[in-house]
Amino acid sequence: MATSTYERERELTEAITPAVESTLPGVEVLAVELLSPARFCVYVDHPDGVDLALCERVTRLLDSYRTDWTVDVSSPGPERPVRRPEHFRRAIGGTVKLKTAGADRVRGTLVAADDHAVTVSVDGTAHEIPVDEIVRGNLIDEGR
Repeated sequence: MATSTYERERELTEAITPAVESTLPGVEVLAVELLSPARFCVYVDHPDGVDLALCERVTRLLDSYRTDWTVDVSSPGPERPVRRPEHFRRAIGGTVKLKTAGADRVRGTLVAADDHAVTVSVDGTAHEIPVDEIVRGNLIDEGR
């Protein structure tokens, strides 16, 4: 069942991201996460920050989903979602926690990222993880 949850998140992300990003200039969809079978959250960011008005605009854009879903829209928060290769590239040097499709969990310093894989250093040991296997990823704000 866990796999179907992540597959559904990817489907929603693939549908929602272009609709939001092409309609609202500067808005970036960071992730779509299922919170329950009938509720999902869209994490967005904008160079000028995320406020209630922006969240409302994104929510209105997603009205067609609201017949079958409860839709939440949120700023990235202290554990910023990282899912796409460009997110990982921007996070190099930061602390990340990742969960893979195989349910492995890794927490460490992101030392490299390209379109296909990320490398995380955990206690001095490098772990290369294919981007396609990452089902959850967060950049951890450690008060830097």
